[in-house]
Amino acid sequence: MPAITKFTGKAVALPIQDIDTDQIIPARYLKTISKDGLAINLFNDWRYLPSGEPNPDFVINKPEHAGATILLAGDNFGCGSSREHAPWALMSYGFKAVVSTSFADIFCNNSLKNGLLTVIVDQATHRKVIELAQADANLQLTIDLENQQFVLPDGSSVEFPIDAFSKKCLLAGVDQLGYLQNQMTAVKGYESRVGDRVRSM
Repeated sequence: MPAITKFTGKAVALPIQDIDTDQIIPARYLKTISKDGLAINLFNDWRYLPSGEPNPDFVINKPEHAGATILLAGDNFGCGSSREHAPWALMSYGFKAVVSTSFADIFCNNSLKNGLLTVIVDQATHRKVIELAQADANLQLTIDLENQQFVLPDGSSVEFPIDAFSKKCLLAGVDQLGYLQNQMTAVKGYESRVGDRVRSM
């Protein structure tokens, strides 16, 4: 997966609290084990009218929000059932990060393992960036993972938390399996040393 270090992206606000994984991508679209093509069903029940046509009032359908890579979400984003398809769908659409005041633990873990950065900020910062995004469809925000800084357009920044192992993997652009595969030289060396000790007994 692509490494994440520092990037600036266009932000779009969806400040609804308690958006669960079934709203992110409904269960009826979970039949695939492929990440490809999931973008079309992201927020499906809000994004499309009963006729199947795009809902012109839904925020990410509006032309001025095309190309957004940072989603400004409401509190407790990603609650509900565990499904990797939720971060897959967000990433397939083009989002690199979701910013909120809190995330459901399972969604947060699934996101970080798949390369979607979850950024937790305080209430005041969250309220400020939501207001900025709603006032300016071209709002650009910067996320500096290496220094764990969320940078606002005026240059001010706040620190966000992330566990050390997830940060290491994201900076290197590897998932958990990739991290283990990168340790194969050390693993083989350990196996050789243990084998030598066993044979000498």
